[in-house]
Amino acid sequence: MAKQKDNYLDYVPKHNSLFECRENKKGHVEVKVHNKGIFNRIAQLIARKPRYSYIELDDFGTFVWHSIDGVRSIYDIGQLVKEHFGDKAEPLYERLCYFIKLLHKNQFIVYMNKINKQINK
Repeated sequence: MAKQKDNYLDYVPKHNSLFECRENKKGHVEVKVHNKGIFNRIAQLIARKPRYSYIELDDFGTFVWHSIDGVRSIYDIGQLVKEHFGDKAEPLYERLCYFIKLLHKNQFIVYMNKINKQINK
């Protein structure tokens, strides 16, 4: 029997508790990132680089960030984005999936149902 592939739109993202976030004066979400590592430490000492960086999300990213609650799937979030932004969000799922994958790659989010599948195996 062939192995069934996971549908990416069924994944349920959740904020990673290791990262703090806040809203700036513009109402955009900023994610706080600790600049760790030897090269960052050298840059902090020599070039006076900050210990923490704040990654600011745009309107689309802020809306998606607020929609991520650990219950809604990526498909459900896409429906909310479509209702809120309309045609400005097109191509909707290509753009949304790219953004969600980018958040996951930077470890700002984790996938809830992906974790459960790995534990159950």
